[in-house]
Amino acid sequence: MTTGGVSALDRAFLCLEQDAAPMHLGAVAVFVPRRPVQPDRVAEVLAERAQRISRLQLRVRRSWLPPGHARWEEPAHFHARDHVHTHQLPSPGGREELAVLVAELGAQPLDLNRPLWELHVITGLDGDRFAVLVKLHHALADGCRAIEAGVGLLDGFTPDWAPRQTTASPADTLLDAALRTVGSLSRPRQLLGDALSAARDLPATVQQTFEIASSVVRGMRVPALDSPLHARASAARRVALIPIQRRDIRRTRARHGGTTNDVALAVVAGALRRWLDTRGYPVDGLTLRALVPVNHRSRGKSRADNNQLSGYLCDLPVGEPDPATRLQIVRAAMDRNKNAGPLRGPGAFPVLAGRMPSIAQLLAAPLAGHAAGLLFDIMITNVPLPNVAVSLDGASLRELYPLAPLAAGHALSIAVTEYRDTVHIGVQANRRAVGDLEKLSEALPHAVAELDDLDSRGDARRGAHS
Repeated sequence: MTTGGVSALDRAFLCLEQDAAPMHLGAVAVFVPRRPVQPDRVAEVLAERAQRISRLQLRVRRSWLPPGHARWEEPAHFHARDHVHTHQLPSPGGREELAVLVAELGAQPLDLNRPLWELHVITGLDGDRFAVLVKLHHALADGCRAIEAGVGLLDGFTPDWAPRQTTASPADTLLDAALRTVGSLSRPRQLLGDALSAARDLPATVQQTFEIASSVVRGMRVPALDSPLHARASAARRVALIPIQRRDIRRTRARHGGTTNDVALAVVAGALRRWLDTRGYPVDGLTLRALVPVNHRSRGKSRADNNQLSGYLCDLPVGEPDPATRLQIVRAAMDRNKNAGPLRGPGAFPVLAGRMPSIAQLLAAPLAGHAAGLLFDIMITNVPLPNVAVSLDGASLRELYPLAPLAAGHALSIAVTEYRDTVHIGVQANRRAVGDLEKLSEALPHAVAELDDLDSRGDARRGAHS
């Protein structure tokens, strides 16, 4: 059963797939059960709920007319339990042991001929805890839709992720209309009307697309040849799972202003500075560019399943020694991005990809996959979560670490989310390029403490003069 076309941006994520750079999102959820965990029972609960989520039943069916075209279809026989796997850590496993297994499992690409997701139940954690690793291909879901799918797997929530209308590129819309005309000449007036309707807004769309493309080209720069954030693509991965107290981030935000995302970017800039310094890499005056993905759905309007993503490019002032000044610089840069909007600037290249015809995506994907380093050095994404207590088969969710795809040629990707009292940071690294990920893991809470200590010293000085 065929259920609809794969949108242009979703096709782009499929075209970018490489063995050494799989394009799936991830999340590591850690649960505390009230009774001894039974991994097969947890797997069955997850499978039963996943079976009811319509979107998780779909696989991609490719076609050659138009070239590169693809559609979502329901396979004849779908069994969600085939996508749910169980693993046992040597007990008692801690966060580091969990990260090692997550890196191994996350490095394995999804089978693009099957529904594009996997769940891995991991037991053996200390304190009788267990974890669930979620893998969803980026063609299947962006961050917002991934959250919807994850919520549908939890206790007390009804799965509701039925297929909805996807968005085709303007070029594909015209091509589809033309193909329908050739195949159904018995309805020439109606089909001609369809083609004219698809073309009505084409001039404005072409102009905006040209502006984005020009901005992308102007935004390109050649990264330093010795940059530790760029590396030859490798399938080998390392993962770090880092918890930070939410009150520390909020205290800094209350003192200095800006958003939680601004503070997170400034913290990453500070951590990169400390980490690179331990490597002996010159940091004075260094600026690194981050890609910050942006969801551009209109609230309450768009219910499309397909990716609705753009991005901002933010220069991180790694060379600035003062943590407060780093935050001010980041905040100003993000304010400029927001004022311009998510559909402008070189960071909007996902929008550009979503407007390309399928044949162009096929031809451009190999080049685009290796050109990410010309636009940005690292991806840093902030995943919004509902701040409510949830459970799985009665086990309370305590930790949730998001994982972002690692672009070909990049050494690091960082994902951040707030849940309950903790800010959870998930880091993916190219194992060949980053053999000292533990030093970056230590640098992240240190960068938070830098800002917190700065606030404390300011309070002390004000108290002494009062």
